[in-house]
Amino acid sequence: MRTKMTGVLAVLGALAGGLTVGHARADYVPPFKGNDTGGIIAYALAGETDVRALAVNHCAQYGKVVKLTGVQPSYGGYLSFACIWVPQGRAERPLSVRY
Repeated sequence: MRTKMTGVLAVLGALAGGLTVGHARADYVPPFKGNDTGGIIAYALAGETDVRALAVNHCAQYGKVVKLTGVQPSYGGYLSFACIWVPQGRAERPLSVRY
């Protein structure tokens, strides 16, 4: 009886240990991330695509326009932008960029 219980506990311990060893990937940030107030674009993506067009498309989803707020031109840096409402006196809505 004692050996059965020891074997069951060993299996349960191995299962619990296997669940806690997995990686959480808490260090991963996508190259483009944003919401209705703005977002960030990885600086490495700036050499590959038109980052302004990415930001314009993103903000246009929410009926807003882009205001670029900052650039960190280094390894691991980001371009940050804000999505703001269309300025006063403008009657037109923002347009989506399509290629």
